[in-house]
Amino acid sequence: MGTTSEITLEFKPKSRFEMIPVRDHLAEQFGSLLAEFQQHIYYSYHTTAGYIDPLTATRLNHSSASIKAYVESFQKLFPPEAGYQHDRIEIRNELTPTEKLNEPKNCDAHLTYIGCGLRNCVTYPNRQDMPVYFVDLDGTIKGKSRSRKTTVIGYNYEEPQGACRLVVPVSSHSIDTVNLRSPELGLFDTLNEELRKRGVRHGRIDLRLDRNDKFAGLTVNEFETMLMKHDLHEVLRDPLRFVAEKGKHVFQRPGLVFSKLRGYAKYDLVRVVQAAIDELGLKESFFEEALYFFMAYPASRRLKMKRSLSLLVSEKDGIGRIVQGKYQSPIMIQWNRAARDRRILDVSFTSFR
Repeated sequence: MGTTSEITLEFKPKSRFEMIPVRDHLAEQFGSLLAEFQQHIYYSYHTTAGYIDPLTATRLNHSSASIKAYVESFQKLFPPEAGYQHDRIEIRNELTPTEKLNEPKNCDAHLTYIGCGLRNCVTYPNRQDMPVYFVDLDGTIKGKSRSRKTTVIGYNYEEPQGACRLVVPVSSHSIDTVNLRSPELGLFDTLNEELRKRGVRHGRIDLRLDRNDKFAGLTVNEFETMLMKHDLHEVLRDPLRFVAEKGKHVFQRPGLVFSKLRGYAKYDLVRVVQAAIDELGLKESFFEEALYFFMAYPASRRLKMKRSLSLLVSEKDGIGRIVQGKYQSPIMIQWNRAARDRRILDVSFTSFR
């Protein structure tokens, strides 16, 4: 038995929103190749498709119906074709004329990914009674399936390889986003150098905000100007106002004053959550907590924003390197100014054996 084993799977979703049972595909295509390992780490290369973190999956009983209802409650908040700045392809200067012809209008999928806290990288124990779903929010374009892929590494033990703290400069704006993959920031150069010094070839890097920092979150997504600086900013300022304005066509009630639209937005969320509880027999406390996030917490904290993220490390040319999809960037999102315009990341390194 080797110390680790790595497999990459490719999918062709049949619908825009699809939940793919990865372990079933592993068994069908590779038999028992990863069955001997105690742990599996899963990595998605996409910004509109990822994984539910293990804690949330446990609270949802690892049920496909429960996870589907959970994700759909956020999809309801971010309807497609709702006039997002990201979807105004004609003003996307980073795209070539040819790319503009094929670029999907998928801002709703990006916001749902961020809002419900999907992960690019998760670790699950290898248990047959614990399904793992690849959740795709944008699996088709104009009726045609997109090519999706995920990597799974099997291993038995985790060996800590030390930790460090990194200082991330941020702007003085209350609401802002920082591309942690930016070459100007130099964070990835630092992390790759740390991997070399620590001898990590197959493993994981965990980034976590300082425990006293309550006004920022971490995600992995596309750092595109319209998405990060316009659409996401609107959501953070006031999610319910965003829903009311972007979802007017959903409510089909022209002429409503804003206060009523806001009320309908709140009602719509309540209806979605209650339907999930009633129809699926879910744990009411969990969905009540999700609802409380939107109804009672400050606007900036109504999303299931994560305080940590993980980056997969895989060997390339004999050196451990961070695995990243073409459009993926780790992103720090803040909704309040930081002291001295900087935030702290606690970084830990782990090898797989």
